[in-house]
Amino acid sequence: MSDVSDWWQTSIIDMEPGRIHLRGEPIQALIGNLGFAEMIWFMLRGEKPTEAQARLFEAALVAAVDHGPQAPSIAAARMAVTCGLPLNNAMASAVNMLGDVHGGAGEQAVLLYHFVAGHSGELGQALDDWITTHGKILPGFGHRFHTPTDPRAPRLMALVAEAVEQGACSGDFMGIGQAIEAELAHRKGIPVPMNIDGATAVIYAELGFAPPLARGLFCLSRSVGILTHAWEQMEQGGRNKGPTPPAYRWTYVDPRTKT
Repeated sequence: MSDVSDWWQTSIIDMEPGRIHLRGEPIQALIGNLGFAEMIWFMLRGEKPTEAQARLFEAALVAAVDHGPQAPSIAAARMAVTCGLPLNNAMASAVNMLGDVHGGAGEQAVLLYHFVAGHSGELGQALDDWITTHGKILPGFGHRFHTPTDPRAPRLMALVAEAVEQGACSGDFMGIGQAIEAELAHRKGIPVPMNIDGATAVIYAELGFAPPLARGLFCLSRSVGILTHAWEQMEQGGRNKGPTPPAYRWTYVDPRTKT
């Protein structure tokens, strides 16, 4: 370090009194000219998306905004509000629950698609190798609630197909996702359709986002639903609401008998 100013180094923002440049462009030139989804892309990538890329990117963000108060993160936001926390704390509590099991499947699906794309063998062998390392559950396929079909996935895949026709992406990862879907149906003997995580993973992979960003982008998307549920709960009121109504009790297991 030559100076204290070298403590942090960034190519994202340059700022001094009366001047703010983001990715080399003055903020006033961006305000009113870039939509929010385009701004996310611009901040992450340092370049602006084409119209077709922006439309596909925004579709993925819109599709994942909410999945109801039974989702642990949404429930956490609503419970936090009833404990007296303001919206920002409720949102932070919820986003902090988006981990590998709840909220991580999109990132994992992007990793799966890249793994298949880079595998030297045929698809079946690639999936077997993935399963050997990561376990039998393939991220992005099947849904415990939406059976037989997650209604979000077919719509997103149709938009990917449109984007391919418009030159926004290659369609390579869409092909991989569809091939995995077909292979799973063959192995199981029943359809195991792509879900929201698998479909948004196709989009993020097609658009060139690194796998970890798929989770970050999901957090941005789901924050919309988190904020909305937290605000609704704040308007409804209620104090110290836990995960179940007060009349319900948990199952007690006697440590001596384990029953």
